[in-house]
Amino acid sequence: MSEQQKLSGPASYFPSIEKKYGQPIDHWIKLVQKQKDMKHMEVVNWLKSEHGLGHGHCHQKAFGVMSPVMEVIGLIPNAKPELIESSCCGMAGSFGYEASHLDVSMQMAELSLLPAVRAKADAIVVADGTSCRHQIKDGASRDAIHVAQLLSQHLQ
Repeated sequence: MSEQQKLSGPASYFPSIEKKYGQPIDHWIKLVQKQKDMKHMEVVNWLKSEHGLGHGHCHQKAFGVMSPVMEVIGLIPNAKPELIESSCCGMAGSFGYEASHLDVSMQMAELSLLPAVRAKADAIVVADGTSCRHQIKDGASRDAIHVAQLLSQHLQ
């Protein structure tokens, strides 16, 4: 890719994926395409278990910072952070705020995010995306906090 080419959308994640995992994006596309009988989250789990790939907030994925976030949370005494394996929360920025997109937005959230949040009723839910926190509040009736809020609570 030339320096003059500007990627947008999901393709903008490719350089960080290539850098972090040491393989060109075509390598990962071919691996995923071979998993024809797997559903989306099965592929995500397979990539994580077989290749060390995970899934977090869209911007955190783009910049490769989910692992450090989880490591920092793990420094809190007695913390046992678990990353929710999910795709987009369904909000996609402002997409989910539009009434015409509500059904699609909620279907996306119900794939794995909201069921996981509901399953851990006593857990502190950390979500760095503003729209992600709104989706969790509206879809699971749970308050989610930014990682900075969690850290602040433990520094006091």
